[in-house]
Amino acid sequence: MKLLVFDTCFNKSHIVLRENEKIISYKIINSNEHNYHSAYLIPEIRNILRDNKLFIKDLDAIGVNIGPGSFTGIRAGITIARVLAQQSNIELIGVSSLQILAKSNTTSKNSLVLLDARKNKVYLGLYDYNNNEIIKPMLTEKENINNYTNDDVFIIADNQTNKYLKETNIKAAEYENFEDKIGIYLSEITYNLLNTKDDYYHWAKVKPLYIQQPSITKPKEQNNV
Repeated sequence: MKLLVFDTCFNKSHIVLRENEKIISYKIINSNEHNYHSAYLIPEIRNILRDNKLFIKDLDAIGVNIGPGSFTGIRAGITIARVLAQQSNIELIGVSSLQILAKSNTTSKNSLVLLDARKNKVYLGLYDYNNNEIIKPMLTEKENINNYTNDDVFIIADNQTNKYLKETNIKAAEYENFEDKIGIYLSEITYNLLNTKDDYYHWAKVKPLYIQQPSITKPKEQNNV
């Protein structure tokens, strides 16, 4: 089973080509002074497939991060994933950022994943040790985090949220310390879902997980001339 997965929702883009249990290629793309990292997604996908003498139609499925995260990254990743899956008539699986990060938990505890959502809010999700969803991704105030913490959870957070957690004496693993494995986690989840599926993963069902809508800046009013 050949899979292509990519993630453009975090601080970097991650692209993984996988065949069954084997990682064939893993590319991590940073932003630069000219472009946001997701701008390089299509050329890098083309390079990875070319280097491995493959076409999109040779794949069995595509996996993509659907958010929450960068609004620009979410839109770019899902749009490209849907187009590729539709044109080649292959399956497409969407996975949330929080479920991907929960995969980093190697303990037997449940995973509580927290990501900064600005304005004193966080995105929150809870997963069991098998990466199954207990609490689906949601938006909540930072002051509510204590309602979900106990000795039975392993907490994973971004750097910004962890600053708040430290102030309240809550320990958490920072995802930035293992972000170079995000693509591998996404490929593992995608592979596992395909092997335990009961239905076809149709591309049209994969949509952005925004949770909250992006803020919109109104254009300045112009004076009548």
